Amino acid sequence: MKKFDKDRLLLGIAGPGLALVVAFLLTSVVLLVSDRDPIEPYRLMFQTAEFTDVQVNILNQAGTYYLAALAVAVGFRMNLFNIGVDGQYRLAVMLAAVVGASVELPGPLHILLIVIVAMLVGALWAGIAGILKTTRGVSEVVSTIMLNAIATSLIAWMILPANLGEQLPGSNDLTTGEIAESGWFPGLAMEGGTIYGFTLVAFALGIVYWFVLNRTRFGFDLRATGASESAAQASGVDSKKMILTAMLISGAMAGLVGMPLLLGQTHTYSLSFPAGVGFTGITIALLGRNNPIGIFFAALLISFIEKTSADLDQFGYEKEIATIMQGLIVISVVVSYELVRQYGLRRQQQKVGEELAAQARRNKEEVAL
Repeated sequence: MKKFDKDRLLLGIAGPGLALVVAFLLTSVVLLVSDRDPIEPYRLMFQTAEFTDVQVNILNQAGTYYLAALAVAVGFRMNLFNIGVDGQYRLAVMLAAVVGASVELPGPLHILLIVIVAMLVGALWAGIAGILKTTRGVSEVVSTIMLNAIATSLIAWMILPANLGEQLPGSNDLTTGEIAESGWFPGLAMEGGTIYGFTLVAFALGIVYWFVLNRTRFGFDLRATGASESAAQASGVDSKKMILTAMLISGAMAGLVGMPLLLGQTHTYSLSFPAGVGFTGITIALLGRNNPIGIFFAALLISFIEKTSADLDQFGYEKEIATIMQGLIVISVVVSYELVRQYGLRRQQQKVGEELAAQARRNKEEVAL
């Protein structure tokens, strides 16, 4: 059993806590400069959150964001910056939708096939960046950004009616065809709507993420390589293999990002599927400090901000306040974590100094005796 470290827990909470306080204060300053009430938008947002349908939407959106943040967090723990989660997720959900619409299987097998295809496509697309990193030393930041652009163009080509897409009569929207009902993931019916069944799976994957990283040899090797690649190599860990494996796992997780919406609501892929989810996942992973519990609350927060700010324009406030708030959260996270880190180092040095001084006093007393 590990000894409970109160100081470490407080420092862990202080980082995101300080970031949120600063972000909300700065948002209020922006509202004041714009001659707007700095408090009213928050009151309206909390008022909107009282409706059960909004609460269901917040939870469903949080599930999607949670998966995206976990995909990013896997890379972060390996000291890899996977910016390509957005492209990996969109390409994966599109091809999974194509496969799902082309077959009819018994319910569990149909859903399993769709999920496996999504994970494989996501892993394959992220694996390209992993191979470039391990064989050519190409930065994963550069390669994943480029792969995002390629994925966008590839999806636009594949969804054409002449290729894999369909265009319903009288509609300008292109889709991949509807998945049979056997491929729908059952949800949890609530008063205000239905919570996607895969949303609950998403939160359960947080437990798997925690267990693998903190209770398995693989997780230890991954974290060790991320902390110091040279030290990990000296202890017998194949760092290149770990880099590639981490990118594959991150991509496979990214492939699941679209499953709550695909299996729970749309049952088809179209160009109206949300984009930018992967970049929001970066914000959430940073705010949650790559911890599954922290990521959960960060995903709820970002989802709350987005869903409750949608109607602000009806009250004379621009709904872009949510975008400003999210941007300020990112900036505040970077600054606050550095401040907390420096304070933690000073606190640790102070403790070491106090312990050395106490030991010196004990030695003097023993000599005197």
